[in-house]
Amino acid sequence: MKLLLFADGHIGFEVARWLLGNYPDDLGLVVSTADNEIAAMAGCAGAPSLVFQSSSQISDFAASERLSFDLGILAWWPKIIRPPLLGLPRRGFVNTHPSLLPYGRGKHYNFWSIVDRVPFGVTLHMVDEGVDTGDIVAQAELPYDWEDTGESLYQRAREAMLKLFQETYPRLRSLDFETRPQHPGAGTFHRASELEPASAIDIERTYLARDLLNLLRARTFSGYPACSFSDGDDVYEVRVEIKRKPR
Repeated sequence: MKLLLFADGHIGFEVARWLLGNYPDDLGLVVSTADNEIAAMAGCAGAPSLVFQSSSQISDFAASERLSFDLGILAWWPKIIRPPLLGLPRRGFVNTHPSLLPYGRGKHYNFWSIVDRVPFGVTLHMVDEGVDTGDIVAQAELPYDWEDTGESLYQRAREAMLKLFQETYPRLRSLDFETRPQHPGAGTFHRASELEPASAIDIERTYLARDLLNLLRARTFSGYPACSFSDGDDVYEVRVEIKRKPR
């Protein structure tokens, strides 16, 4: 079994480290976004590695080195994979997506799950030419409540994604894993450009209390911009903390 691993960020690093520690012979090629700690780790372990420049670069490198791959993994990969690279691994690509598909397709899953009031979790799914529309390989639901924020869902998804990948990988490497299709038209989808307009509060508008509280906590994430509102020439940011009272 030979794996083509595209890895980035915390999850990409942890997935690569886990695979190098447990299944080093599976790694046919590790691709990173830059000459970073993932590339350095692969190099130290003696695994073939490459810094991504273009899809054709990966295909050309595989051809020149006579590399073939059974399965591809996108571990927190920020770039869209399209044909012909999409068809390079014999069994296709599996993506790590931090939402409970078909809910939370697209961007800012942690924000929109709260605002849209939909189930949340993590998913491994096949990659097709759509955006997070491929058949589902495995999922884990993460229930949440009023004490959760966009930040807490993000952190919980990171932990759950690594666990789900580790639990599912023995089935993935057998190349005999089952999938199930997503229902067309079901779920939710949001683009990156929707976040800022949705986070702007109109102080003259009437909101349901539930909707306003959900909006505020969904955008509460330390170190990042929060919801904002304008009053005259001044602009304010607002965050919220919700704690359950002891009974």
